[in-house]
Amino acid sequence: MNIKPLPARPNLEQYRKQAKDLVKKTGSKLADAQFTLAREHGFDSWPKFAKHIEALARKTSPISKFEQAAEAIIAGDAATLTRLLRENPKLIRARSTRVHRATLLHYIAANGFEDYRQKTPTNAVEIAKILLDAGAEVDAISDSYGGKDTTLVLVATSIHPKRAGVQIALLQLLLDHSAVADGVNPCLRNGRPEAAEFLAQHGAPLDLEAAAGLGRLELVQKLIGEGTSTQINCGLWWASEYGRNSVIDFLLDHGADLRAGEQTALPALHWAIVGGQLETVKLLLKRGASLEAKNQYGGTALGQAHWCVANADSGFDYAPIVKLLVDADAK
Repeated sequence: MNIKPLPARPNLEQYRKQAKDLVKKTGSKLADAQFTLAREHGFDSWPKFAKHIEALARKTSPISKFEQAAEAIIAGDAATLTRLLRENPKLIRARSTRVHRATLLHYIAANGFEDYRQKTPTNAVEIAKILLDAGAEVDAISDSYGGKDTTLVLVATSIHPKRAGVQIALLQLLLDHSAVADGVNPCLRNGRPEAAEFLAQHGAPLDLEAAAGLGRLELVQKLIGEGTSTQINCGLWWASEYGRNSVIDFLLDHGADLRAGEQTALPALHWAIVGGQLETVKLLLKRGASLEAKNQYGGTALGQAHWCVANADSGFDYAPIVKLLVDADAK
């Protein structure tokens, strides 16, 4: 979440002045200006924002203690976190007063809360164990993305635990503490195939879309009769991104649309490019994928490849794909 951080010692009067200055600058009502400031800092109302700031002035307030614990989690400060939980046992079930209403356990996911706190320390597994041993609710729901994600799903879809090399270990720890295995589809949508495979191996349910993204051809064949056109086309996208060529052939033979996602999302060819799947790009072109079909951003396949070269941090070598598209007369 793109939320502005608060200064070390926030002053409510300063924010009241900012609201008045905003009224003068924009001509808006004071209540609207106050609401704007509250939203910029992650609160859904001015009164909640004001209450939060006032509470931070008291180091012993529950809100202040929660914020200290959150900082300890992202810093990997096990000693401070342990002390805070020992002194304030109720912290373990407390929630942030910001709109996401995260518990402390959610903060290990580095996902779905204020972006300046989205960090994963190298000892994240130790930190998570401290929280779980203190009684954290393993399947508590965060309000970050529509109020449906557990810590496990947030960890599984987050880039930060992956980059820190602790994503799978965190998922295993959560499962060891009876977390519900779920989230394969969100993993595939967020470019986390390793987490998706791990969860599938540990009992997470698979629908047609998930089975296609994981390359489970036999399961795709079993589920195809029950799949909607949307599921079939989504399955084609994830099979394309992750290079599941046998699944792609099967889905195209059973109604998948190569142009699905054109103008509204990304067509299958574009997903294969994003995933760095050279052989899949060749297959899709052979099966009739359009080089000039545009994605939701107005980019063609070659435009998508150029974007990946400039912006992707996946580590894929996109040069062979660019050459292939140019050789195929992409404009």
